[in-house]
Amino acid sequence: MHDDAPIDVTVVLFDGGYSSTAVAPLEVFHAAGLLWNRLHGAPERPRFRVRSASMDGGPVTSAYGLGLTPQCAIDEVQRTDLILLTSPHQNAYEGIVRKTSLVPWLRAAYGRGTLVGGVCSGVAFVAESGLLEGRRATTHWALADTYRQRYPGVLWQPEHFVTEDAGIVCGGGMYASIDLSLYLVEKLCGHEVALECAKSLVVSLPRHLQTGYGVVPLSRPHGDERVREAELLLQRGFDRRDTSVEQIAAQLAMSPRTLLRRFKAATGHVPGEYVHLLRVSAARGLLESGTAPVQKVAESVGYEDVASFRQIFKRHTGMTPADYRSRFGPLTVTQPELAATVVLATPPGERRGAQELYSRA
Repeated sequence: MHDDAPIDVTVVLFDGGYSSTAVAPLEVFHAAGLLWNRLHGAPERPRFRVRSASMDGGPVTSAYGLGLTPQCAIDEVQRTDLILLTSPHQNAYEGIVRKTSLVPWLRAAYGRGTLVGGVCSGVAFVAESGLLEGRRATTHWALADTYRQRYPGVLWQPEHFVTEDAGIVCGGGMYASIDLSLYLVEKLCGHEVALECAKSLVVSLPRHLQTGYGVVPLSRPHGDERVREAELLLQRGFDRRDTSVEQIAAQLAMSPRTLLRRFKAATGHVPGEYVHLLRVSAARGLLESGTAPVQKVAESVGYEDVASFRQIFKRHTGMTPADYRSRFGPLTVTQPELAATVVLATPPGERRGAQELYSRA
């Protein structure tokens, strides 16, 4: 795919589900590179080419009667870069698996290199295809025990909002579809496009590890289960200063030398650098969403020396923490009453000027 070509996304619709799991991704992907630019009078550069599909190409009806009309049937989709499965009605699941081509269609697409994702109960279709065997996944917390029994080979992590493993992404409950979509925008288009997309839609970027996320886009996919265990231990304790390679190796009943060798081979990083990446990722989230002093941010992610933190952060992001916050920090409305008046009273075609009321904290 050419770097400037839009990324093809197919959102699969099902009868009886929650339409938010379909509409939210459609709107997020459509907005990426478009809405922020439009609001700021910049040339529009859509990053995704989005379409919706159903099993047979016919319309579907949500759990509460909202009708959605797709653009095609799944079998008409010959090529796509990303497939996102929305939430079906629970009673429709077995019929879809037995009577449609969805499962073999998913397997074939994944085999061609397509990213595959599921939201809420839509994750079950990915599990049914066998693509999640031995891999991490999340789903709605209320479905976790049922899916553990049905698909025991999947590493279910329902405490996480979003997971990614070997080109398969999963989102938790219904509104995790927004988090999952923005995560994919960031993964495929970069952090700045995702941030602009989130701000133009007035939603937050996905939260980072310490606030409940299972997303660690730090290492390439690999099949070394012991290294995966080491990664999880590091993810859970990256903000502690007493975590060492020797401790991790002891918990895994390995020698430190063996752990270092296998960790580097599987992830492309030594454990110490991996911890720095985790800390920088967490610090980015704190700088984007809050106003805590840089010293406090450094301490929160595991650094005692703020000078070292600044150096490491700049090495990985190209900016100092202060510059990063200045560029990517939260938006604030400097004159709330006036902003509300302008947005409500100005005709839709003339509302662009209201953007001038916004500034970065």
